[in-house]
Amino acid sequence: MFNKFNTLFLIVLIAFLALGHGVYAQKVVEVNDTVKQHIFNYKEIEVLKDAKNNLTFEQIRSKGFDTLFKASTISTPQTKDLTATYWFRIKIKHNSKADKKFLLEFFDQTIDHVTAWLPQKDGSYISKEFGDTFAFEKREVHHKNFELYIKNDNNETQVYYFKFKSSQISDAIIVLRTVDWFISYALDEYFYFGIFYGMILVFSFYNLIMFIAMRQRQYLYYVLYNLSVGFFEMSTDGIAYQYLWSSATVWNQNAYAFALYFTSIFALLFTRELLFVKAKAPKLNQLIMYVIGIRTAFFIYSLLFDHSLFTYKFIEFPALAVAFFTGVYIYAKGYKPARFFVLGYSFLFTGFVIKLMIMIGFSWLTFGVVGYYSLSFCFVLEMIFLSFAIGDKVSLLKHKKEKIQRQMIRQMAENVKLKDNLNQQLETKVEERTKEVYHKSLIIEAKNAELIDANDRLLQLAEEISRMNVLLEQDNQELQTNVEKVTRDRVMSADVDFEEFSKIYPDKESCSLFLSDLKWKNGYTCRKCKNTHYYNGHIPYSRRCSKCGYEESVTTYTVFHNSRIPINKAFYMIYLIYSTKGKISSHKLAEILNIRQSTCWTYGSKIKLLMEERKTILKKANKNGWSQLVLD
Repeated sequence: MFNKFNTLFLIVLIAFLALGHGVYAQKVVEVNDTVKQHIFNYKEIEVLKDAKNNLTFEQIRSKGFDTLFKASTISTPQTKDLTATYWFRIKIKHNSKADKKFLLEFFDQTIDHVTAWLPQKDGSYISKEFGDTFAFEKREVHHKNFELYIKNDNNETQVYYFKFKSSQISDAIIVLRTVDWFISYALDEYFYFGIFYGMILVFSFYNLIMFIAMRQRQYLYYVLYNLSVGFFEMSTDGIAYQYLWSSATVWNQNAYAFALYFTSIFALLFTRELLFVKAKAPKLNQLIMYVIGIRTAFFIYSLLFDHSLFTYKFIEFPALAVAFFTGVYIYAKGYKPARFFVLGYSFLFTGFVIKLMIMIGFSWLTFGVVGYYSLSFCFVLEMIFLSFAIGDKVSLLKHKKEKIQRQMIRQMAENVKLKDNLNQQLETKVEERTKEVYHKSLIIEAKNAELIDANDRLLQLAEEISRMNVLLEQDNQELQTNVEKVTRDRVMSADVDFEEFSKIYPDKESCSLFLSDLKWKNGYTCRKCKNTHYYNGHIPYSRRCSKCGYEESVTTYTVFHNSRIPINKAFYMIYLIYSTKGKISSHKLAEILNIRQSTCWTYGSKIKLLMEERKTILKKANKNGWSQLVLD
């Protein structure tokens, strides 16, 4: 009875162990001609972490380590501990009757070093090494991914071991494929890569042409940003290693870091230029410049002292977030071209967040090839919508230009009308004065006749003549003052030539006097110590602080500071640009002022930029509005 009980207990125990082994056993993948490919995931991959980096293959395949391998709890295992070595194993049920040939493909091209132990028909193993620390020519298959042919010459279930060691987080994406399907898939993949990189080149070339034609920096920054994105994608997907630097293994380890750095920097510069951040959001402009400085400092430190810091790709998140927030803020303020910018960056922001969450450990986001290339898809969408944003901005500027031209035409008509009215008033006043002078001259003649006729009244007549001469002198001075005033008013409101303009500002002294009155019209305050008392400086019209001795010239803190153009010509150039609303060309300025065209272009660009920045002030300005451009 006792023996029967022991026997029954032993049978139940064996059945329980067998059941338990079936529950926790590694899932086997079978070779089948009808299955083109199979991606290993979850229980199909078992993982063992070697924190001390001292385990050998003989130890790993021994029975003592069999239970130390744990089935993956996520779809794609990752080598998160960069100081450790990771061992992976998979089981494949071979089928010698299969007609097709099979291979194993490793999707992640950034793995530094992989040692694969492939089982043979007799139960022995052969090892093969590959990774991006090996020259591209040493690969068994010349493809951007890593491929290993497997021998399907038996019907046994065999275990494949892989040892991963990498300086950055890598994904153990292992795929079993038929060779036929791999060839078809690879051709399609390279075809789509060609479209992707072709789009980058087309967009870049088009915007480079726009930059050459229009000289707007936003196009140049967009070109450099697109090329940086393409450089980064080529570095991470293995295309660059295959075609650009197949033997430069050291450079291949860090090329992506340079691409990421330039992507962030040019993205921020493009954002700043496209959305007029400096004028529309000065504080955000300062934040962008701070982020650029910090990112540059981090890159230089990583490059010179610790290359392992390059693996922290999330460092790009702050720069991306600042650009995205800037677009949202500018759009909220009513700048329409920012809508496509925000939409494009929304896709890029989403792709970057997905990648960041996968890196942090959100395993449910690791959904194979789509998840792996999610950022690339988002880059394409972002590139398209950023192009729309540039086009939208150009369209808006075109409508704005047409509106300004219509306003200029109306203003010119009003100026002509005002000019005619002033000329008519001037002629009327001159005629009145002429009649008055003529009438007074008749009186003088009469008085002279009376003097001849009456010598006894000579003294009285002489006194009368003297008094009348005084009155005439006052009238003449008043007439001259009125003429000068009318001329000055014409300078401020109408088109005049340089000769007429020079009558008001004939030389450097008159210009300096005007600057002095304009600059210190509200009183003098020292820019160093805030003292309000001063002495005359060593230079004409300069002022020297009575407290600290700081001397400030009349051109300092004005648009004429350090200008090589004669100041009266610089005055006239500002007047011409202001009166034409910035539409006069540098060639026309050079012709009028007899100055080199390049000098006129440089100085004129500075004036036009000031007009753009102070357009609100200029709209409220009086007839002396052009003087609002003088002071910095």
